Amino acid sequence: MTKILLSVHVLAAILAVGPVAVAASMFPATLRRTAGDRDGARSILGTLHRICRIYSGIGVAVPVFGFATASSLGVLGDAWLITSILLTTAAAGVLILAILPGQDRVLTDMVSPGATPAPAATTGRLAMTTGIFNLLWATVTVLMIIRPGSTTGA
Repeated sequence: MTKILLSVHVLAAILAVGPVAVAASMFPATLRRTAGDRDGARSILGTLHRICRIYSGIGVAVPVFGFATASSLGVLGDAWLITSILLTTAAAGVLILAILPGQDRVLTDMVSPGATPAPAATTGRLAMTTGIFNLLWATVTVLMIIRPGSTTGA
């Protein structure tokens, strides 16, 4: 059963977190590139935002299956797992509190009559927060692979 839970956990991470990481990373770059084409930009940016929003909802499966896997392995109290949980929570917070609302504000501003392109500071802030989100997930991934104290010989 542990192998099945671990497989579903890893697949959920790849299939749910991966698209969010890619779409969120593409958003600021697309915003910069399409600054003069409001209609085209709104369509592309809207799609990227929708990917982030939908897949972040699906991404809830990652910690759910992660907890189930950790429980079946008996590692719920291990420091590496607790650190991973804290980093995952931080990544979710960055996504929910900064990235998604930032993308939403950009899209809302584009619809407003007489709207001007998003200021460089907004684009830069979205790029920075997305980088932090991706760095947090990369760190969690490394912790999951290395697992300090692991008996796998890695």
